[in-house]
Amino acid sequence: MKREKENYTIQSVSHALDILESFTKNEDELGVTGLSKRLGLHKNNVFRLLATLEHRGYIEQNHLTENYRLGPKTLQLGSIFIEQRECRRQARPILESLMAASGETAVVAVLRGNKVIYMDSVETDRTVRAVSRIGAMLPAYCTAVGKVQLAQLAAADVERMYPEGELLAVTPKTITSPAVLIAELKKTLERGYALENEETELEVRSIAAPVRDFSKKVIAAVGIVAPASRLTDERIEKHKIVAMLIDAGNAISAKMGCSGPLAKK
Repeated sequence: MKREKENYTIQSVSHALDILESFTKNEDELGVTGLSKRLGLHKNNVFRLLATLEHRGYIEQNHLTENYRLGPKTLQLGSIFIEQRECRRQARPILESLMAASGETAVVAVLRGNKVIYMDSVETDRTVRAVSRIGAMLPAYCTAVGKVQLAQLAAADVERMYPEGELLAVTPKTITSPAVLIAELKKTLERGYALENEETELEVRSIAAPVRDFSKKVIAAVGIVAPASRLTDERIEKHKIVAMLIDAGNAISAKMGCSGPLAKK
């Protein structure tokens, strides 16, 4: 399988990655000539690759030395990787407790662009249950974990993300109007949690609360996904599902370094 994948390698992309991997703690700046010799590439090729990487923010030039160093985009990607791994690790025991307390599948997901990626899930052992979504990427506008993160954005940003006609109906209950979505997100922000009513999958509902980092920025969402017949408004209120969920979000946030006043219950 590895050999088969190697057959699909794009040489120019491989060379660009070779350049990025040439930078180390001891050699944080490199020039065109040095990279050319090290990688066995013509200077013109190295220069073009550096220009492309610089344009995308992965490389920047020190204009005093005319050498190159890693750009801010590499830090951004590294931070995302670390944040995702750490958030998943810290969330796991809390998801287990949330599943045990609620009797329903508990999930944690992050917003990436206009979609959410499900990082982890702890399934209930009930016969009828929502299936695990680990690794799934779904439209943010029709999931509770997505809505609670979209609610943190300015309305103009959400409108640019989902212009008229871009909100596709995943089910007959999916919100397809930008104006209705904006109103829903405003309500979500005010109450501190999001609800999704069979908008991703018929007969399945979900509810989610935010997860914050040390700066109190929302970086993820923790949620409960369950059959609509069980996750009714009456049960949510009677069994204090919202308080349970916000407690879980606050607990993960605390693990991620967030202190002080958190989400209200």
